[in-house]
Amino acid sequence: MTTTCSAPGKIYLFGEHAVVYGEPAIACAVDLRTRISVEKSDAITISSDIGTTGLDFDIHPYVSAAIKKLGCMETSIKITSDIPMGSGLGSSAAVTIATLAAINIEFGLGHDSAELARMGHEIEKEIQGAASPTDTYVSTFGGVVEIPSRKRLEIPGCGIVVGNTNKGATPKKTARLVKQVATLKEDYPEIVNPIIKTIGSFAVKGESLLQKKDYCSLGELMNVNHGLLDALGVGTAELSSLVYAARNAGAFGAKITGAGGGGCMVALTDSPDEVASAIEAAGGKVIITKFTSKGVIRE
Repeated sequence: MTTTCSAPGKIYLFGEHAVVYGEPAIACAVDLRTRISVEKSDAITISSDIGTTGLDFDIHPYVSAAIKKLGCMETSIKITSDIPMGSGLGSSAAVTIATLAAINIEFGLGHDSAELARMGHEIEKEIQGAASPTDTYVSTFGGVVEIPSRKRLEIPGCGIVVGNTNKGATPKKTARLVKQVATLKEDYPEIVNPIIKTIGSFAVKGESLLQKKDYCSLGELMNVNHGLLDALGVGTAELSSLVYAARNAGAFGAKITGAGGGGCMVALTDSPDEVASAIEAAGGKVIITKFTSKGVIRE
């Protein structure tokens, strides 16, 4: 018997980096999915586009950690994904949660969704050094979620265009960026603490804007959030080039999504084709997607 589960990626409307310090964030599941097929086997094999290995914490760190955490050492796993790795779209959370869910079903372990989300967060923390529970929670339950309250919010009725710089952030790079912000915070607390607080305040305001379906104001706040992430040193010239291309093409707003340092930006728009063309012309690889209410599912 083979069990296949898939889990969605995510974008942040607001809150990257600030969420690590307990500030609120708004994260949204998007219709890009990672699929994991699991079957019982005599030995561990993990197969993906980047190779076939046994338990390997360099090539397949998250899947290896999930196998180890659940203690199911006789398993064969195949990974396929719509989510570019190291892109700020929650690829590590999606692969972790889909793996935990598929092993859970295949071996009849009986963990519920909340336990899968908790274990997924523990795995991300182990590998990245520090991690918010946001990505694994959204990948497990889907929809639009305010963190840390886990309040479910209105799903936006506009389109999403993702622009990928094709300069992915490895787990080590993500950990380095998180540490870099922590060092800046320690060195200049009177300057950096208010920036982090302000980023958190966007999530509070964003909740009421989502309810009103005021995507224009939501976009304006995304633009300010991007500037503050740049101020924290996690932006790049390539990311800003794609962000400004999207804005100039009429996006409501555009910003980094995820840890930064490469990876992706995201734009909210009611004219996805025009925005996608502008991002492509600026050198980005484009994904047009939509919000989804579906979290991890068995396929």
